[in-house]
Amino acid sequence: MTFSICVRERYTDDDGDDQIRYGVAVTTRLPGVGTLCPFASADGAVATQSLVNVELGRKGIAYLGDGLAVDDALESLLNADEGKSQRQLHGVDADGTFAFSGEECNDWYGHVVGENYTVAGNLLTGEDVIDDVAAAYESDAHGEAPLAERLIDALAAGHEAGGDKREDLKVQSAALQVTNTDEATDDPYYNDLRIDASETPIDDLRETYETAKRGYETVMEKYADE
Repeated sequence: MTFSICVRERYTDDDGDDQIRYGVAVTTRLPGVGTLCPFASADGAVATQSLVNVELGRKGIAYLGDGLAVDDALESLLNADEGKSQRQLHGVDADGTFAFSGEECNDWYGHVVGENYTVAGNLLTGEDVIDDVAAAYESDAHGEAPLAERLIDALAAGHEAGGDKREDLKVQSAALQVTNTDEATDDPYYNDLRIDASETPIDDLRETYETAKRGYETVMEKYADE
């Protein structure tokens, strides 16, 4: 399942309270990745890939909600998984990061762990893919653009570096999710987007994001006084 990024960002809301936003984004040369790989909540973000075990993502997010640290939560799930050697699993919570790549994942595979993010990929053209994803995110971390937009930029950087090496598979997909700890703020409509089947998933994800963002802003303006 190609490559993905999980992110944690701290910020101050309009009332001066400390908050955290989490984001996860992924793309692959298979359809429907948004149903399988990315998971996010107000407690963290998790991505499960390679020979996908969706329960690792679902249970990982649930464990974070129960108060487990991300490394304890994901490590415990992997230890109970007979297919551990073929899995990639990574994520972030409020305080920590975790990334794992099993020794039987398909080359090129690997991961990068930054101070507030993780990146992982498999079946890639090379290590440059995840390095460029990480570099693109780091270059604009906490930038003025919404996190969803910056996650798309990170995916685009990985694609430009070579991305998924299976060029014979034309039908691809991409997805992103962004959540935050601020209960008083509704997530915008453009914080949970998927392109399930396309030959240009990252471009389509960007276009969908820009259209959804424009629509959200129009709605907010129209009903500002209500």
